[in-house]
Amino acid sequence: MNIKGAVVIPARYESSRFPGKPLVEIQGKPMIQHVYERCMQADESINVYVATDNKEIMRKVEDFGGRVIMTSSECLTGTDRLAEVNELLDLDFLVNVQGDEPMTVPENVKLVYDAMVRDVTCVVNCFCEIADYEITMATVPKVVVSESNKLIYMSRAGVPFDKNSSPRAQYKQVCIYGYSREHMRIFSAQETKTRNEIFEDIEILRFLDLDIPIKMLAVSAGGVAIDTPDDYERVKRLMS
Repeated sequence: MNIKGAVVIPARYESSRFPGKPLVEIQGKPMIQHVYERCMQADESINVYVATDNKEIMRKVEDFGGRVIMTSSECLTGTDRLAEVNELLDLDFLVNVQGDEPMTVPENVKLVYDAMVRDVTCVVNCFCEIADYEITMATVPKVVVSESNKLIYMSRAGVPFDKNSSPRAQYKQVCIYGYSREHMRIFSAQETKTRNEIFEDIEILRFLDLDIPIKMLAVSAGGVAIDTPDDYERVKRLMS
């Protein structure tokens, strides 16, 4: 059976904390170009697309020779945007790479892509060890996994906690996801966000809320997300 997939990078201009961030420049390139090029480095045979509802982002992607698909501005999440993209592409699965992580690790993208080629029955996500300073950071989702690396829960709090209510977080999320065609259909069929997805503001929890298993792949390191202008300055320093 020939399983067909692609990598899609959702890129939204209207960020509440950092409007226009896909277009900010790092080392002479817009951030979205850094993400795109790192995805291309994962495997040159994999098709990579940017999904956006913004014409300025579309033009910038076209300028550097990337593939771009325009989507609706009504998408609630990046996963909803991917579901809309797959209405056009009609592939067996898509790999979602965040458009605000210019330090995305190509090997992690390839790992998720290959996992989906082998088995599309689970949603796939990555995790790695968490640094001590990240345990109290609400912008870093913490991951609790089973012995077989299935996701048990994900939270912005330092889960799990011990019996003395001290945070014992060991792992954090690495934001590369794999979804089958059916996963995206189920996700986007929900007219509203689910309960834990709303509480934590973590979209992958919608799958847990809907009893869809999530396979977590351990990686050595993740990228660094740019959520705020301060993050932008930090990433520029790291990439220099």
